[in-house]
Amino acid sequence: MRSNTTNKEEVLTNNLKNNIEMIQEYLCYTEDLVVKIIHKNAQIFAILFLESMIKIEALQSFIIEPILREKKDEAGNIVKSYEIKNLTKISELGAGLLDGFCLILEDNSSIGILAAAADDKERAIQEPANEQNINGPHDGFVENINTNIQLLRKRIHSPELKVKYFTIGKITNTKVAMVYLDSIANRKLVEVIEERISGVELDSLQSTGHLEELIEDNTFSPFPQVLNTERPDRAVSYILDGKINLLVDGNPTVSIVPITFFAFYQAPDDYNHRWLIGSFFRIIRVFSFLVAICLPAIYIAIVSFHSEVLPIGILYSIRVSLEFVPFLPLVEAFMMQIILELLKEAAIRLPSPIAQTIGIVGGLVIGTAVVEAHLVSNTMIVVIGFTAIASFVAPVSEMGTSMRLLGFPTMIMASVLGFFGITLTLMLIFMHMCKLKSFGMPYFSPMAPFRKEDIKDTFLRFPLWKQNTRPTDALPQKLERQRMSRVWKKK
Repeated sequence: MRSNTTNKEEVLTNNLKNNIEMIQEYLCYTEDLVVKIIHKNAQIFAILFLESMIKIEALQSFIIEPILREKKDEAGNIVKSYEIKNLTKISELGAGLLDGFCLILEDNSSIGILAAAADDKERAIQEPANEQNINGPHDGFVENINTNIQLLRKRIHSPELKVKYFTIGKITNTKVAMVYLDSIANRKLVEVIEERISGVELDSLQSTGHLEELIEDNTFSPFPQVLNTERPDRAVSYILDGKINLLVDGNPTVSIVPITFFAFYQAPDDYNHRWLIGSFFRIIRVFSFLVAICLPAIYIAIVSFHSEVLPIGILYSIRVSLEFVPFLPLVEAFMMQIILELLKEAAIRLPSPIAQTIGIVGGLVIGTAVVEAHLVSNTMIVVIGFTAIASFVAPVSEMGTSMRLLGFPTMIMASVLGFFGITLTLMLIFMHMCKLKSFGMPYFSPMAPFRKEDIKDTFLRFPLWKQNTRPTDALPQKLERQRMSRVWKKK
């Protein structure tokens, strides 16, 4: 077994056979390492590459054929590649092979030439299935980090768009990019995020979800403190507000930091419709937050403690439906919520045609069967249905899941203390959100602390010509976005 510390100090020698042996040892004698020996006049070349990482056509056309055809002595002047490196350290040459480079070694030479010939197979750019919109662009991020940065640069043609790279994972060596506008993003915020990413030490980094857990402020909070998106237009809009995008190679999701609670209820379509329509939908989404958390709890509280608040006709209907149900309202609600989660998980994991069948079976067959069997009341089915719809309204699915989770303690408190229990739970939730911070920035901004100017683009969306300043939650260097966008009004 090779020693990492020893190999880091090893360099190429003038012996070609010895150099090939050192490269093979560094890569643990992997069987997809191909070694091709080329004899040209009095010269002997060795071409090494990982066949799983190389595009064979590029290797043949731009590396092997020029070496055989040209009469020049130095291979570095013959090879035709968009990126060529001359290195001597075995560790650096081995890392290049793992990145999709081809290594050219020459007898009686202690310099290795790395030539780019990677096979960049990637998924075609298409609209994300979980973030579809009616108007606006229909492209989305893919698994290639360079393609994702290109999608950002296509929308921001500015020399101030800055990219910083990090490598995380002792085994995976995953590439992470931090993208922001140098003239707008807060310098201290950039330093904080740089410090947190640089301070991550682990064997492997697989996704943005892993990175999120490692750098967020409060891991045990039910609320997401990082906004994940697969839409370039959404990512760009936050960059222009002074926020920072984090990209992980091999993952189509971009993380946006810092973020506020209200950002999870904003959608790109809000800006593609008239401002009144966008504001209307935002208010509905924020209202759905309260519905998803409180509606089952309100039903439990009314049935258990506060039946006098209902009109006699509705109360009689509910009492009739509960007459033969053997369970407490809390047990009913828990049972139906768990069934809903099971159906949702089944629909996600199964292929689309089967998932549609599961939805029909769950919605009609199971719903009808449990009511006819007197396991659940009719009213509870309606309440859970409305709750599910309200939780699915959130444009970011992670926030919808958080709402459904918060519904469980709210139902427990309602079954014990009635309306007072619901009020107490909501107080604790809002106190937690007011105290919560996303990378040092207030999570519940602009409500806590209250910022009048930022209200223009939170649960309301004022006309664009009214939004003259950027949101202050990320403390951007340039607060002013525009002075008077409708100059024609002066005429």
